[in-house]
Amino acid sequence: MKQRLQFYIDGKWVDPVTPRTLDVINPANEEPVGRISLGSKADVDKAVAAARRAFDTFSQTTRDERLALLQKILEVYQRRYAEFVETISLEMGAPLGLSKAAQAATGVAHLMQTMKILKEFEFEHVKGTTGIVYEPVGVVGMITPWNWPVNQIMCKVAPALAAGCTMVLKPSEVAPLNAMLVADVLHEAGVPAGVFNLVNGDGPSVGEAMSAHPGIDMMSFTGSTRAGVAVAKAAADTVKRVAQELGGKSANIILEDADLKKAVTGGVINCFTNSGQSCNAPTRMFVPRGKQNDAIAIAKATAEAVKVGDPFGEGTTMGPVVSETQFNKIQALIKKGIDEGATLVTGGLGRPEGLNRGYYVRPTVFANVTNDMTIAREEIFGPVLSILPYDTEEEAIRQANDTPYGLSGYVQSGSVEHARKVAARLRTGNVHLNGAGADFGAPFGGYKQSGTGREWGEHGFKEFLEVKAVLGYQVA
Repeated sequence: MKQRLQFYIDGKWVDPVTPRTLDVINPANEEPVGRISLGSKADVDKAVAAARRAFDTFSQTTRDERLALLQKILEVYQRRYAEFVETISLEMGAPLGLSKAAQAATGVAHLMQTMKILKEFEFEHVKGTTGIVYEPVGVVGMITPWNWPVNQIMCKVAPALAAGCTMVLKPSEVAPLNAMLVADVLHEAGVPAGVFNLVNGDGPSVGEAMSAHPGIDMMSFTGSTRAGVAVAKAAADTVKRVAQELGGKSANIILEDADLKKAVTGGVINCFTNSGQSCNAPTRMFVPRGKQNDAIAIAKATAEAVKVGDPFGEGTTMGPVVSETQFNKIQALIKKGIDEGATLVTGGLGRPEGLNRGYYVRPTVFANVTNDMTIAREEIFGPVLSILPYDTEEEAIRQANDTPYGLSGYVQSGSVEHARKVAARLRTGNVHLNGAGADFGAPFGGYKQSGTGREWGEHGFKEFLEVKAVLGYQVA
């Protein structure tokens, strides 16, 4: 069992002010895989003080100095890549193949994309006689989740470093070991003392202290909408910038002219990837009413081909969900779907056959779902797909938008022009056409209760910059 009982503050691993520990549980077998300390406001104060001191000098570094630092971080990260793959699978349950090809790979992708942006970004330009100058926002508080842990850490840390900011990170206490590996990498790469600080803890003790802290200039939060509201409220008194990437209930509209088999198969696989624990998962599949029976048959066959099991097992395509809390929440929502009259196509309550230990959920498909049912309204964050039949394209678009969320959307059509027209009417921050995957240069974020601000690419980089107007910069 990995003991990581210290916090990374001011370039050193230090003991918590008040000792309090928490076991990190392997969701595949419900056994402890590590132990961390939970921090307090006193630890946050120490980390913020270090970050404030470091900001005075780090904010003045040159573009080339920060590029060299990011390059060194990338080199160390790649050398320790296998450690990230194993750690992510152990603590949050992603199958080894997914950890290697996607989970850990996002760290490389965000570092490379950030370096590309930093090389090309105009920090100063003249508009008329006024100089427009981009400067680092200051000390950034970062709170990250357990579902795509390295992705969410690196898409904040890399651009913040590139911008010249300093930071305090609170990773999810459910899956924190990968974050401590990130700290090891940054230390080995030579990130100056105080620029990056890490304090483990829960939301009420550490997250709230960070959000309310007068020494933090910006909060960057990824997690549930409920927790995001709490961060924003705590941050309001100090009028700090708040960027949030929150929940989702994304619609996948399969149009009449789509290749039904390809669209449904891809939609099911996408929904169940990472055990359904993705905020942008296409969990509401809209299909033409006359094709629902065919869609059900395709979805059933696809779901039943998913191999659920040990993340380190041969051929596993879906691991457990992350915790007992998540398992119980998903079970309750599956039961709600049954009770409210949706047609259970496959899956359902309990663990998959042959698995009597670990937080494994049966890949579940519901059909004949209406948009007012609980399973169509609430973010389940598990491998549960709802199929909703529609009569007209207008109805599909209206129901797709009838949600408090607006993170992502999906449109499937035989014509990209047709897909674009539907995409233009979806109130979401992202729309994927015909199975298009992630683009690390594109902005990621949502409308409505899915958040504020954007991550990834140039838009994500600009979140960590203030804009200054210098009047009289140039003589007319």
